[in-house]
Amino acid sequence: MDTPLSTIAVVGLGTMGTGISDVLVRAGREVIGIDTSDTAAAQAVAALEASTARAVARERITEEERQDVLARFRTFSDLQAAAEADLVIEVVPESYEAKQEVFRALDGIVRPGTILATGTNALSVTRLAADSAHPERVLGLHFFTPVQAMKLVEVVSSVLTDPRAVDAVTRLAQDLGKEPVAVGDRAGFIADGLLFGYLNQAAAMYEAKYASREDIDAAMKMGCGLPMGPLELLDLIGVDTARTVLEAMYADSHDRLHAPAPVLKQLSEAGLTGRKSGRGFYTYEAPGSGEVVRDALTPLGSAECAAGREVRSVGVAGSGTMASGIAEVFAKAGYEVVLAARSQEKAATAKARIAKSLARSVDKGRMTGEARDATLALITPAGTLDAFAEVDLAVEAVAEDLEIKQELFTRLDKICKPGAVLATTTSSLSVIACARATTRPQDVIGMHFFNPAPAMKLVEIVRTVLTGDDVHTTVREVTAKIRKHPVDCGDRAGFIVNALLFPYLNNAIKMVQDHYATLDDIDAAMKLGGGYPMGPFELLDVVGLDVSLAIEQVLHREFRDPGLAPAPLLEHLVAAGCLGRKTGRGFREYARR
Repeated sequence: MDTPLSTIAVVGLGTMGTGISDVLVRAGREVIGIDTSDTAAAQAVAALEASTARAVARERITEEERQDVLARFRTFSDLQAAAEADLVIEVVPESYEAKQEVFRALDGIVRPGTILATGTNALSVTRLAADSAHPERVLGLHFFTPVQAMKLVEVVSSVLTDPRAVDAVTRLAQDLGKEPVAVGDRAGFIADGLLFGYLNQAAAMYEAKYASREDIDAAMKMGCGLPMGPLELLDLIGVDTARTVLEAMYADSHDRLHAPAPVLKQLSEAGLTGRKSGRGFYTYEAPGSGEVVRDALTPLGSAECAAGREVRSVGVAGSGTMASGIAEVFAKAGYEVVLAARSQEKAATAKARIAKSLARSVDKGRMTGEARDATLALITPAGTLDAFAEVDLAVEAVAEDLEIKQELFTRLDKICKPGAVLATTTSSLSVIACARATTRPQDVIGMHFFNPAPAMKLVEIVRTVLTGDDVHTTVREVTAKIRKHPVDCGDRAGFIVNALLFPYLNNAIKMVQDHYATLDDIDAAMKLGGGYPMGPFELLDVVGLDVSLAIEQVLHREFRDPGLAPAPLLEHLVAAGCLGRKTGRGFREYARR
């Protein structure tokens, strides 16, 4: 185990095995590729030839270097070829039987000091190690696809693993230009342990017909900055693979959030496994293609049954960052805006905040000085809601407190003219509860913007059971005119984004609470392995731990699922006044400004 890992065998030459082989040979290792399928072996060689040819064309390597790389990759159909390997990485199908068969055979082939690594992303490394003649040399080495691009490698130890083996593969990962993260043997490890629960909830949300597949995916891409929506990602991973991973996670955790959504079983057993089969949640041009084609579930367009109402002027209630951001968005789109706060002074301060925002846009060349002046001229600050008497659309953006919002809607009901649309920007509270505070619940709808409103493209449009068709049409049309992307959802806690995002954040807190992984390792795993723009603890500190706890509590009350109960660590930090960046301390400490 103390010898350099210069000769490495990769068992299984599918997409993952081929990718691992590619990065190994480019890093100067001798690679023995083993697969019982001659076709898979030939495809692996062809893939390496193609990738290295592209590297030559882009002048990243010379033709001579390319030939050296190709010469270091040899393929075989028999495990006996691994006899001289210093490390064997198996990436055969995600099945205990298949993996145990490989490890049992390797025990009689490789040297006693050879390290055996499983590429599993969900199965128990301990269980695989215990079945080996030398359990101390067995560990997990979990790469992420596409291997060439993804920086994360999870190095998984069991209670039996020799620390020297961990050190050796950690150094190897670093030599490959990867970021190794050391974790214990727990189903899903860090990245998949957090990712697959979120994917499962998205599948269940779709199955319940709460929102369309397109709206769920758009919401998570635009609302969270993710590179792919959850249903797109399930199709890429493979619906059958996701189901297998979730089954393993549920067996380990007994958490209902990990119990595979029935739709995953239905699609898997029908052979609709995603891109590889040509159809999963979406339909693709051909098996293996990433090109989505129209099918029976594809939206036909924005045609609505009811005509919308005319909107020329908009009232925005509130004086905080969200209210001023929403007012800025409407004014930029040419709407006359009344910005009402609890006093004329607060309203003027909010308008001044908008002026600063527009000035930054001018400085960055995003708008002209004339456009800035025209936008500001459309905004009228007011110290009372009475100024909303003639607006066509009233948008409230006050504190996230149901009593405050209900009181405001009662006042809007009396002030606003008949036919005005009344919208709440709540991120988690009941829209129907706001609507019932009025005598015209058919005119009330949710219009959930994301912060910062001028930059974020998503608006969740929340329709209650009483919202009129024409009101829904009106808000969709207005959302398009302000250059935002509308997604439709029903009136239940969290809507789309928060209902999927906050359980994921809560599960990350539980990992730290259980001493499974560190804040830094979890943040790194989700950024490098999941493509998230921020790690969960970075995001929690930005959002505010008090805000996060409030949303978790709402979700738990709504769905009554024990797995949604806020992590005690989150509750303790909030009780201690550690609320994130705004207080200088949350999960991390920040310099005071």
